[in-house]
Amino acid sequence: MTKLIGIDVGGTNLRLGIVQYFDHQAVLLEEARFQADFSDYCKSHPADIACQKILSTIASAISSVQEKHADILAVGIGFPGFIDPITQTISQSPNLPGLRNVDLSNDLQRLIALPVITQNDALAAAYGEYMSLGNDLQNMIYLGLGTGVGGGLILNGLPFQGQHGVAMEVGHIITQPQGRLCGCGNRGCMEQYASATGVANSYFDSTGQQLEAVDIAERANQGDAQAIAAYELAGISLAQALAHILKTIDVTDILIGGGMSAAWPLMQAKFIQQLEQDLIPALRGKMNIHLASLDDQAGMIGAALLAYGHQQTLP
Repeated sequence: MTKLIGIDVGGTNLRLGIVQYFDHQAVLLEEARFQADFSDYCKSHPADIACQKILSTIASAISSVQEKHADILAVGIGFPGFIDPITQTISQSPNLPGLRNVDLSNDLQRLIALPVITQNDALAAAYGEYMSLGNDLQNMIYLGLGTGVGGGLILNGLPFQGQHGVAMEVGHIITQPQGRLCGCGNRGCMEQYASATGVANSYFDSTGQQLEAVDIAERANQGDAQAIAAYELAGISLAQALAHILKTIDVTDILIGGGMSAAWPLMQAKFIQQLEQDLIPALRGKMNIHLASLDDQAGMIGAALLAYGHQQTLP
């Protein structure tokens, strides 16, 4: 029976879970949440100071549970960014601006004296969802709707990172040429419209009111036309990007997760309509679109299991 720590790093908060893994079953024993506001901090501080803030926050979170759980085998971190598959270095994080070539795994290992692996947050969530399904699927695409939009791909039962660690950076598929400026440096990326940030920006553009996506969803459910339009644009943009992905990666099962998936009913109709329109005829009507089952626990569980897998492959 193995205990692991799984951490899901977001732009505004950090989630830590104690995961028990036994007989191919993962159970989240307990979790803790910490306010972080890393996105704003990275925007307002030099990169080296921001890195230290992120490192100290994660180390402090781990320390807060280590006394109770002294038998932790390893720590897995799901981080929003491009992660080198060999070195685990964070080469860039579009939603945490300024970070470049950050070796979070080694820096954190020195502080907590436990093995640490760092993986892309959406890929970690994809793996958590995949493992929860009991390996019923061998191939799966995961789309995580949060501050940005991340993607994860499971191929033949294995998480696929790509040669440079940027596989399935679906949020940066351009759906609106010359559109909104994205943190990656391009314009019109899908996540500028289909994420919580994108929905907030769409609503602001039409009303001049700056609200959180969850408040806009509430207004949409009350019949606010501009709020409804903001979520419909999110669904359309997500479908446009997914159609391109499916023409390249012929996978049948797609899971929609992340915090903003709670508002999926506001996006679903326009999403399905746009997806069917943009897919090539051979693929129309053949996709299985599911809502993810682990909610915001997927990233923690997936990161923990990836850390376990990494330990098992060490000599």
